[in-house]
Amino acid sequence: MIIVSPLVTVSVYGQRGLREGIVYAMIAAATYFFFQSVIVVIHEHIHSTTAFLLGRMQDPLAIVWGNPLTLDGWDEGVSYSALYTAGLGTNAAIIAVMPLLFHAVVVTAGMYLLLSPALANNKWSFHLFFWFIIVNLMELIAYMPLRAFAGNGDIGNINHGLGLSPWVLFFPGTLLILIFLRCLFFRILPRANVIIAGDSQPVRYAILFLAAFFVFDWRSIFRILLLPPSSAGWEIGAIGLIACTVVIVLCRPGLAWVRRAEKLVQGKTGS
Repeated sequence: MIIVSPLVTVSVYGQRGLREGIVYAMIAAATYFFFQSVIVVIHEHIHSTTAFLLGRMQDPLAIVWGNPLTLDGWDEGVSYSALYTAGLGTNAAIIAVMPLLFHAVVVTAGMYLLLSPALANNKWSFHLFFWFIIVNLMELIAYMPLRAFAGNGDIGNINHGLGLSPWVLFFPGTLLILIFLRCLFFRILPRANVIIAGDSQPVRYAILFLAAFFVFDWRSIFRILLLPPSSAGWEIGAIGLIACTVVIVLCRPGLAWVRRAEKLVQGKTGS
C-alpha cells in the first residue's frame, strides 16, 4: 500500500492543472491563428467581390496575398484612388464597409449562439465558435475605435468616399464595440469558464489572458515594445494594452461576480 502525503497530492494536482492550462493555451492560440488566416482571406475577398459586383474590378480573385500570421502585405487589389478620381466615392465606401458589416453580423450571430443552450454540452464546439468570434471582434476593434481617425484603410475610405467626419462613425461604432465587449467578457466568458475550463483554474486564466490579448489586437499591443513613443501607431498600442489590462483585472477568475455568473451557468447546463 502506497501512502501519498496531502502535500505531495496538492503538488501533483497543481502541476497537472498548470499543464492543462499550458496545453489549452497552445490549442487556443493555434485555433486563433488558424481562424485569423482564414478571416483575412475572407475579408479581402469580400472587398474584391463587392468591387467586382459593382463593376469596378475585373477579377474578384485578384487580391494581393500577404503574411497570414502577421497580416502584413494584404490588399484587396481595388484602386480607391481611381474611384475617387472618377467621382465614385460612394462605390469606394461600399467596397470598404462590406467586410466590416460581415464581421459585425458574424459577431452578433456568434454571440447569440454562444449564449444559447445549443453549445452548452459540447466543449469543443463552444471552443471553436468562441475563438472564431474573438477573431472577428478583433477585426472590428482594429478599425473601430483604434483606427477611427485614420486617413487610409477601410475606415478612411468610408469617410473619404461619403465625405463624412470621422466622428460620425466613431460614436456609433465605439458604442457597438462596447456592447460586444460587455457581452463577451461579462456574459460569454463565464460560460466559457464552465463549459471549456470545467474545474481548471489555469485553463480559466488561459482563456481570459488570450481572449483579452487577442481581442485588443496583439499586433497593436506589440507596437509599444517595438516602437518608440513618438512613432505613429504607438498610441494605438497603448490603448490596446490598457484595455487588455483593465479587462484582465475586472474579469479574473475568483472574483465574486465571476463565481456567481459561473454558478448560474452551472445551474442551467447541469455542469
